[in-house]
Amino acid sequence: MPRNISTTLNYFEPLDEEAPYQYALTAPEGKLLHNLGVDTRPVIIHDARGKQESFSLDKNGFQFVRHVSQETSFEDDEEIKTTYYEEGGVLFWHREGASHFTNFASLRLSSVIFGRRKRNHNGEDEPGARGPVERVHVDQTFDASVLRVQRELGDEADHYLKGRVRIINVWRPIRNPVAHKPLAVSDWRCLVPERDLVSVRLIYPNRTSSTFSVLHNPDHKWYYLADQTPEEVTLIKCYDSAVDRARLSPHSAFLDKTSPPEAPHRESIEVRCLAFDVE
Repeated sequence: MPRNISTTLNYFEPLDEEAPYQYALTAPEGKLLHNLGVDTRPVIIHDARGKQESFSLDKNGFQFVRHVSQETSFEDDEEIKTTYYEEGGVLFWHREGASHFTNFASLRLSSVIFGRRKRNHNGEDEPGARGPVERVHVDQTFDASVLRVQRELGDEADHYLKGRVRIINVWRPIRNPVAHKPLAVSDWRCLVPERDLVSVRLIYPNRTSSTFSVLHNPDHKWYYLADQTPEEVTLIKCYDSAVDRARLSPHSAFLDKTSPPEAPHRESIEVRCLAFDVE
């Protein structure tokens, strides 16, 4: 039986008159870390279990696939970069037929290992380690996605930007099935991009990017995979230059009050892949 969840999601609302912004690390003295207000709304998250094959990246903006990783510990950052990054890209490449791909992650690798505290050699918590994001968002705006291609590929970027470009987030639980803070994904077909998506400046010490926050829309439809295991991967479209199909999928962690209190906390890893259709 599908296990649909009644819960809440944190959408965006303006906090002040200034254009939305967020500092990636620390804010200047006297400045808030971000000015993103929260609009908490009740929603139903629909269980995709048993009908995973009915969802696709180009129709819905997300897809559920089964894949057993060769990486098992997810402890060694360098091993993850050499083994798992490649694995994530190949997984998407084989399924979607892109002619070329490259992988990238967040600013720090530890920032994409969720649910586990990471410590430096002094035994202090690393600032990049964080928990699941409980705010409806998209990882890059359309403009930031093009800038990401240019940043990653340099002089070759113009060549690859002539064809179709996609950014796919390959999201996987690690160690245990997901009980607490599952990942919800939103169906592109129920989104009104020009109304619902709000560009947010993402400010790093040496550059500025942008993400999308999302305004509430009662027509949004949300899905998750109940008890998702480490062998079950969620592919999330963050960007597609093709405009005649799903271009992205807003997503967020959410509270599942039916989760057993004794169940392990969620741990997960994501790898973002740039995929190109130009040789």
